[in-house]
Order: sequence, then structure tokens, then C-alpha cells
Amino acid sequence: MLTLHTVADGSSVLVEGDRIAALGSADELAAAHPGARVRRWPGILTPGLLNPYGPEILEHTYHPDPREAATYGTVPIGGERAREIFRGEPARLGASARRGVQRLFGHGTVAVAGELRAKAVLDVAQRSGLVFAGRPDRLPGPVSFSPKPLVLLPALAVGGPARFAVFDVADRAELVARGAATCVATVIAGRLLFRTH
Repeated sequence: MLTLHTVADGSSVLVEGDRIAALGSADELAAAHPGARVRRWPGILTPGLLNPYGPEILEHTYHPDPREAATYGTVPIGGERAREIFRGEPARLGASARRGVQRLFGHGTVAVAGELRAKAVLDVAQRSGLVFAGRPDRLPGPVSFSPKPLVLLPALAVGGPARFAVFDVADRAELVARGAATCVATVIAGRLLFRTH
């Protein structure tokens, strides 16, 4: 099935299966592929982001289940408190990693860097479709879902993997200024894994 993702500036990506079938203007691609399902997004479409803090976010942070809000709150827990939670119930690591991956998707992340050592976490990350990349020589500051500077993956290409994110901003300068929390959609292997509306 063909899916056409279009954004406010008129650019678009045509996805077939897990690959990019075409890139171009929304009008041209819609005319050439009238049977394609169309998804319209605000903002800009990018190749997606690399988060250099894979182990820190997925192995060293506890991402509470919403049903645990009364006990753990709703924001990620790091440091010694996270280590206590995982020591007390090691089975929580995989479930926490699944929720962490969803948070990454919510920030336009399609790739992570750093070596994942816990099998449960590695399994979750691999099943999610996240790409693994080398860690930059210099990390961009504190662990964050929206590190500064943001690291964009290489440009999209016809025949390449259908892996990208859409941010509700006017341009890349606004994305840099406002950060990855402006993400409205994340696609990996042609699958829409995160959307805000």
C-alpha cells in the first residue's frame, strides 16, 4: 500500500512498504499516485533524529507506567532511584524500555547511539525498529530527549528506508530553537509509530 506523507511547505514522501518510493511536491505525487492514502501534517518533514543517549535513557532511567503515577509520578526517574527500582524488580527493565522507546518516538528519534547491554532493553530497541549508530566523540550536554544540538540523520533518498519524523515548526532553525518536543509524527520502516493527532 502506498502512503503519501505531506507537510505544510508542500513537500512530500511517498512510502511503499518499508521504503521510500518517491520524493517531491505533494501535488505531483498525489496526481501520479491517486490511490495512495494521504497523511497531512503541519510543519516540516526531516530524516529523523539520532539520540546519543541510548543506554542512559533506556537502561538507566525508569519510565513509569501511567498506572503507577501515585507511586512513581509520570516523569522519567534516573539515578539511584531508578537503580533501586530495577534491583527490586529486574523484570521492570523491559517494560520501562518499551515506554522509553515511545518517549523517544515522541521526540522524532529514529536512531540511538551508545551500547545497550541489557538483553531485555536490546530486544525492545531492536523490535521497535530503532537504528543503532556510533556515539559522537563529544556528547551534547545533559541526557535529554531533546539534546542540544539536535542530530539529524542523512537526507532521505528514493529506495532508502522509510524512516523520518515530522515537527510542527516552520523550518529547521525553529526546530533547533524549540527542540524535538515539537514532533507530531515518527515513521520507522514505513510504520507510523507516533502521532499527536
